[in-house]
Amino acid sequence: MTSSIRLAAIVYEAGFPIDEFLTRVANQLRAEHIRLGGALQENLPGDAGRCSAMTLVDLSSRGRFRISQDLGSQAEGCRLDAQGIAEFVALLDRAPDQDAELMVLNRFGRAEAEGGGLRTAFARAMEAGIPVLTAVRAPYTEAWSQFHGRLATDLPADIDAALAWCRESVRLLRAARRAQLSPAG
Repeated sequence: MTSSIRLAAIVYEAGFPIDEFLTRVANQLRAEHIRLGGALQENLPGDAGRCSAMTLVDLSSRGRFRISQDLGSQAEGCRLDAQGIAEFVALLDRAPDQDAELMVLNRFGRAEAEGGGLRTAFARAMEAGIPVLTAVRAPYTEAWSQFHGRLATDLPADIDAALAWCRESVRLLRAARRAQLSPAG
């Protein structure tokens, strides 16, 4: 679609409420009539002694995909449900929503660092020229850097900085789409 790749990650520290932050960003962009694709993570509180249930919310359809397993209160291993993520990735892999003006992908984390997770969704959106906003924290910043090969912008965990990057990316995408529709002169 466009000749330049627009890719950014909010770099945050452990303990920062990144899911709520990205939801605020998405809600503001929707209020500005920006068409979003991708997914955000929603965490539902668990019972005492249990971890919260993790769900990916599809920003296009508002469908929900559970991505965590209840391994019990004594579990110490990864709760990520590979099947839940695979179902969501299959939905995104069909093709990015060509009407989307911005893809928000909840994070580049362990699954993506290991070559799975939403990694193909990142690649497909970039191939389609759709800007991508995500989040990353240590210890995944090195894998993130290797993945994007200096194509991404690192953003602080600041709502104004994130919104400014998103707005500019959408402005550039809209201009490129208008130019494609204009007759060659």
